[in-house]
Amino acid sequence: MQHVIIVIHLMLVLALIGVVLLQRSEGGGLGIGSGGGGGFMSSRGTANVLTRATAVLAGLFFVTSLILSILAGFSRTPTSIIQGGQTAPGGAPAPIGGGDAGGLLKQLQGVPAAPSGPQVPQSK
Repeated sequence: MQHVIIVIHLMLVLALIGVVLLQRSEGGGLGIGSGGGGGFMSSRGTANVLTRATAVLAGLFFVTSLILSILAGFSRTPTSIIQGGQTAPGGAPAPIGGGDAGGLLKQLQGVPAAPSGPQVPQSK
């Protein structure tokens, strides 16, 4: 289901980019599109169709974005960054206070201390 919506979402993105690029710039940005009359974009009716198409595509883009975020929330499981990815035998995160997997303090007790400064290599 999620893959189908992602494909539809990407097709909407490409269509939206194409429709926006087809529109005529009325502000004269970069001096493009200020040429004489005649051509594909000269009629006002075409601008109305492109404006409506842009609005419809933008609305569909928004809807597919919401659907994708809702679907991503269903498969999300809570995790603890303190535990470092360890899980209890039942699949649930290990308790913070200890247990069989041990907490962060129990894990750090077995780690040797880091050297206080840089070590200079010595020849023998």
